[in-house]
Amino acid sequence: GGSGPLAGFSAAVKANICVRGEPTDCGSRILQDWRPPYDATVVTRLRTAGARLLGATVMDEFGMGSSTEHSCVGPARNPHDLTRVPGGSSGGAAAAVAAGLAYFGLGSDTGGSVRQPAHCCGVVGLLPTYGRVSRYGLVAYASSLDQIGPLTRTVYDSAAVFEVIAGFDEKDATSLDAPVGEMRSAMDRPTAGVVVGVPRAQLALADADTNADFERTLLALQDVGVSVVDVELPDHRDLLATYYVIATAEASTNLARFDGVAYGARVHGADYGEMTGRTRDAGFGREVKRRILLGAFVLSAGHRGAFYDRALSARRRIRSRYEAVLSCCDVIATPTAPTAAFLLGSKLDDPLSMYHNDAFTVGPSLAGLPALTVPTGRDRDGMPLSIQLTGAALGEGILFTLGAAVERLCGKGET
Repeated sequence: GGSGPLAGFSAAVKANICVRGEPTDCGSRILQDWRPPYDATVVTRLRTAGARLLGATVMDEFGMGSSTEHSCVGPARNPHDLTRVPGGSSGGAAAAVAAGLAYFGLGSDTGGSVRQPAHCCGVVGLLPTYGRVSRYGLVAYASSLDQIGPLTRTVYDSAAVFEVIAGFDEKDATSLDAPVGEMRSAMDRPTAGVVVGVPRAQLALADADTNADFERTLLALQDVGVSVVDVELPDHRDLLATYYVIATAEASTNLARFDGVAYGARVHGADYGEMTGRTRDAGFGREVKRRILLGAFVLSAGHRGAFYDRALSARRRIRSRYEAVLSCCDVIATPTAPTAAFLLGSKLDDPLSMYHNDAFTVGPSLAGLPALTVPTGRDRDGMPLSIQLTGAALGEGILFTLGAAVERLCGKGET
């Protein structure tokens, strides 16, 4: 019962979003028994809107991964093929929505962690403009990049959930004081005259099935009056390098709070140093340790200028490049990922090839821009493929307009 825009709808919540009294383990042994004493702002807003919370979903530990294999309770599996990954790090939430276990899910996206699983599982995933959705109660991975976003079956549902969770929150210093307004009506706006920019050079990263599906989607959009222009974005290698320096640096700082003192698991030691070392060694998994080491390295004396400061100025250039491109088109379109969902275990021993899955998704994150992943078709193995639409800051409306058109054209628009 209850009233409210989401009354009666069931929601799955990623395990790094605080739900009072419920396990919020962030996929990590270090927080296995931790139960938050408060609700995240987004959870309060869902409750007020009448949604039912089903429980926490499996994720890559602290959000670090593109496959949900880096979890103390994982891996999650892809409902379309149980031998494949559901994407990450919000893989459990995306899989729950795709399998019909939940009506919608909330994930968090730092460099693709909502859009990647949406792509792999054939659902809709939204990265809102940075600051649009409160991070109060989200366990931090990289604070200048993290955003909470919905995973839904349709674009309409994405707009409906976004309306509920977005908006100013005084508990979050980075929260934007900009009105959100009614978003669902954006679905019905005409697409004629919308200009879509395509960074052709980046498409070389995607496999043949992904590119063929992407071109088909663009042609279908042109049939409804969308015009397509070529644009130039920063090289994917620059995007990935900048992202992985900033994200790991912020992670190494944010995760320093897990020292076995205030909360979380504790392994006893003779003194603080030994206890902390043992606690983290037992509590953190391999990928988290790898990223903390990378982050501590790029922030260390003598290296900070060469890595971290350079990455920050690269990020400023990336942001202005995106802004320049979006001044001559309304939306940037790319595939969401270079391939469909890969086999479980196939990239675990090659972190670099895992990181390359983020080639299309880290750009909007670095620029703080909204991006929407919408399912488009299937590859030769029947696995879902998708398009990623990126808009200007606070431009979620146009993404819903174009996303709804993609959904209609690609036969996914049944509500």
